[in-house]
Amino acid sequence: MEFSMKQMALITSSFGLVSFICGVIAENKKPAAGTAIAGKDVVICKYTSNPYVALGYLSVAFLVLSTIVGYIAISYPYKKRSIPFAALFRTKTMVVFFNIAWLTAGLAAALLLWPTITEQLHLIKKVHHNLQYDCPTAKTGLIGGGAFVALDSCLFWLICLMLADNAREDYFDEIEVSHKGERSQVVSIDFLLLTNFQPDVDMV
Repeated sequence: MEFSMKQMALITSSFGLVSFICGVIAENKKPAAGTAIAGKDVVICKYTSNPYVALGYLSVAFLVLSTIVGYIAISYPYKKRSIPFAALFRTKTMVVFFNIAWLTAGLAAALLLWPTITEQLHLIKKVHHNLQYDCPTAKTGLIGGGAFVALDSCLFWLICLMLADNAREDYFDEIEVSHKGERSQVVSIDFLLLTNFQPDVDMV
């Protein structure tokens, strides 16, 4: 199955948008803290059931999908016409936005994974020997910030895709011009050969 550039852009943006939505919902569903239940020399933390951890991992998964599709979309052989990867990076603008897309994707993954893993550890380890333990949850704002950075990363991949489209047009235009030049040279050479080696009528 072949994809068009618009389809690849739609897939990239869809994955990025879902990652953003999952992260925002997770941030809104996160409880402020758990309930500390005093036991014998221990504190047992009781947390309300919430989808924070699941949504956090879903947000990371869709961020990864958006990044992979965005990367593939740049050099995808649209209309069965491939382009060398190096030809896409002839301009500094493409290099800058490509690196920013990767950096924002990595930063978003870190901001999403850190609170998600932290919250999961809180849910797993509920018994604490510190009697002053107040059963905290993951740091507020991290996963929400990660969601916005994930959306930014998706937008940067879309910008890279538009720049790649311009690079593709320039590359194939150069090939077409060079091919026309080669054909004109061949025609001129053939014409010279025919005129030089045409038999002399007077000699016949």
